[in-house]
Amino acid sequence: MALLTWLQESALSVWIRESSSILAFPTVLTLHTFGLMLLVGASWALDLRLLGIARRIPIGPMRALFPVMWTGFWISAVTGSMLFTADATDKGTSLIFWSKLLFVAVGLATAVPIQRIVRGMSADPVAVGGTARLLAVTSLLAWTATITAGRLLAYFN
Repeated sequence: MALLTWLQESALSVWIRESSSILAFPTVLTLHTFGLMLLVGASWALDLRLLGIARRIPIGPMRALFPVMWTGFWISAVTGSMLFTADATDKGTSLIFWSKLLFVAVGLATAVPIQRIVRGMSADPVAVGGTARLLAVTSLLAWTATITAGRLLAYFN
């Protein structure tokens, strides 16, 4: 608990939480949302394609979504850490917060094998294997749960 208090009382977290500057909390939260948009949007597009939606779109060119996803992840990780420090004592003891981190971990745990599978596919495979489809469903559920838990954090301590 002392570590959480120290984080919450750090100069950066006090500035994020208490500053009236638009560069503080509003900008950090906006960047966090933007990072999630890149990560989850690109992931969903790829997941849905692996599940057979929009079969006319070849999978090969969708490989370009992976750098977008990882950029979104790093933006979200940095800004999410900043948001955490601003309210560390509440978030650090919140079941909803830890659930969100678990869902993020599941989402990432699906992203890596999906990336390997897609990179190994031909540009336009005739069929997508069952493992890829299972990972895609798991990914869709994990990112949906991540966003839901994140929104619930605003309403529950």
